[in-house]
Amino acid sequence: MPSAGDTADLDAQMMPPGALPPRIIGSAWSPTGRRAGWILPRKRALTVAQTRRVDSIRAASRLVAAAVLLSLLPILSGCSLFGQKDQDPTRKWSAQKLYREAKASAALGDYETAIDYYQKLETRYPFGPLAEQGQLELVYTYYKFDEPDSSIAAADRFIKLYPRHPNVDYAYYLKGLVNYNRNRGFLARIIPPDEHERDIGAALDAFKDFSELVGRFPDSKYAEDGRRRMLYLRNTVAKHELVVAQYYLRREAYVAAANRAKYVVEKFPTTPSVPRALVIMVKAYRALGLTSLAADALRVLKLNHPQMKEIGPLGPGAAEPPAARS
Repeated sequence: MPSAGDTADLDAQMMPPGALPPRIIGSAWSPTGRRAGWILPRKRALTVAQTRRVDSIRAASRLVAAAVLLSLLPILSGCSLFGQKDQDPTRKWSAQKLYREAKASAALGDYETAIDYYQKLETRYPFGPLAEQGQLELVYTYYKFDEPDSSIAAADRFIKLYPRHPNVDYAYYLKGLVNYNRNRGFLARIIPPDEHERDIGAALDAFKDFSELVGRFPDSKYAEDGRRRMLYLRNTVAKHELVVAQYYLRREAYVAAANRAKYVVEKFPTTPSVPRALVIMVKAYRALGLTSLAADALRVLKLNHPQMKEIGPLGPGAAEPPAARS
C-alpha cells in the first residue's frame, strides 16, 4: 500500500502544467494508522498591476467614506449642539395655557396655529373639560379654516366620544352649517350663482344634518336657525329638481320630465316649485297620450293654484303638444 508521501507525489504528477503544487492544511489518520494530509490548491500570487489596482480601489473607498462622514457632520452636530433651539416651545405649557393660546390665535384669524394648539391639547391632556371643549372648538376652527371634511370628521368624533355632552347640539349644528356653506368659495361670494345650480349633494347633506339637530334637540338654541335653513334648503332642492324636469321636457324626454315633476309635487308639496311642476306633468302626460293623468294634474293645478298663467293655454280646446316620438 502506498504511503501518504507517495500519494502526494502522485497528485503532484497528475496536476496540469503550470499549476501550483498543493498545500497541506490539515491531517487525518489513514487506514494504515499514518497521517494523511488534507490537500487544497494553493492561492495564486497577485501580479504587481493587480496589487496596485486593489490598493487604488481601497484608497477610493476610504475617500468616499470620509466624504459621507463629512457631509453628515453638520447634521449630527446640529442635533447634538443646537437641539435645544429646535424643541417645541409649547412642550412645558399647561392645558390652560394651550387652550388660551388656541382661542387667542383663532380670535386673531390664525386658524392654522389654533388648530395646532387644539390638537396638542387633546394629545397631551386627553381628559378633562378643557380637552372636551377644545375638541368642540376644533370643529369650528376647521370650518373657519375652510377644511370642511376635517370639520365634519372632528364633529362626528366629538359626537361619538361625548354623546351626552351639554353642548353636543352645537356639533350637530356645525355639521349642517359646514355642508350648507360647502362649495361657496371666494368667487362664489363675489358673484353668487343661482342656488339651485349648486352641488345638490351638499344641500341634501345639510338638510339631513339640520333635521337630525331639530329632531334630537327641539329646544336647542340652534334649532330655530336649523329650521329656517331647512326651509331654504327644501326650496333649493325642489327648484333644482324642477330645472331638471324642464330640461327633460325641452329634450322631449317626457317620461323623465313627468317623473321629476311628480317627485317635486310629492316630496316638496309646500314649496313654490309645485305649480310649475304640475304644469310640466300636464304637458308631459299629454305628449305621452296619458290623457287621464294629464287631466288629474290639471285639476289639482286649477284647484290649488288658480292664479297660474299657464292654466289658460292648458285648458280645454288648447293645442295639444307634439306627440311623443315612436
